[in-house]
Amino acid sequence: MPDYAAATKAIALSAKTREAQLPLLSDRCASRFFLHPQPTERVCLFFHGFTAGPHQFVPMGEMFYRAGYNVLIPLLPGHGEAGAWSKTNPPPLPTDPVVYQKFALEWLEKAQSLGKQVTVGGLSAGGTMTAWLALERPQAIDRALLFAAYLSSSSKVVDLMVKSMNTYFEWISTDSPIAPGGYKGFALPALRVFLNMGSDILKRAPKQATPPMFIISSESDIAVGNFDHKGLFETLVKRQPITWYHCFNKYLAIPHTMMTKVEGNKWEGVLNTMARSFVESRLSWAEVEEIGYRMTQGKTFDQVVAELGIAAKASRDMPAMMTMVDKRAIVEARNPHRRRI
Repeated sequence: MPDYAAATKAIALSAKTREAQLPLLSDRCASRFFLHPQPTERVCLFFHGFTAGPHQFVPMGEMFYRAGYNVLIPLLPGHGEAGAWSKTNPPPLPTDPVVYQKFALEWLEKAQSLGKQVTVGGLSAGGTMTAWLALERPQAIDRALLFAAYLSSSSKVVDLMVKSMNTYFEWISTDSPIAPGGYKGFALPALRVFLNMGSDILKRAPKQATPPMFIISSESDIAVGNFDHKGLFETLVKRQPITWYHCFNKYLAIPHTMMTKVEGNKWEGVLNTMARSFVESRLSWAEVEEIGYRMTQGKTFDQVVAELGIAAKASRDMPAMMTMVDKRAIVEARNPHRRRI
């Protein structure tokens, strides 16, 4: 890539210029880039959550950067702007999905200029953008990571409210250290954009090719619908075998804002390791389940992958990933008569 130096300079300068004109609500809202002096084999592009900022992906971005990746975490359109936002003057969040879709496509093109394989990931509404982009450009994306993607809310009543009302909503814990770190409130039509995108994604998924995806949920998440996460996984894995799903157990108390310790996830390091294990593995979900099943028979991870002849397909972080896989559920699915009453 002979124009690599020019590309990195242009990306940084463009973001800095755009954000200097806003101005920003805080430094936490500034786009963050972790770029190596030379093109890398792999590039990560991360989209932060609704009303939040790029700071949400800094820990994961730093982890992937240390592993040799280039990392882009751009500020989403209409986000992070300083102002006297209120019910009568809501923040300037887009209400047209095309704004976010064009943004995602533009940043995918930029990511492609920095390396050979592109991983795209996103939290909440950023996860919605990631899923849309994966359906739109499946051949251009090597891996997709959906963290608590907003395909629907955890309540049909809330979905109905988002679809039909134009009122202003304010986050409850705005003075908490686990606050969103961005806007304190928003007009519902701005969120409706992502609810509609989520509905469209669920309709398109059974009919379109996708890159390998890792869909991650939490039983403690009261914001989004885990049922649709599992449904999307079950739809995708039929045609894309390298599609994984994990839902964190409720006892871990991992909230919707699951990317950082600052926003409530004390298991941040575990999440990062799981993400890297997926990105750097070529294992199908059926193989992951087979590994888990054989491990319940007293075998070690190394013994199992050697038996199956798939050691070369597994990331070095895969043993840690297997500690999180629900092996009991795998055993019960294969032996229905052994399920607990």
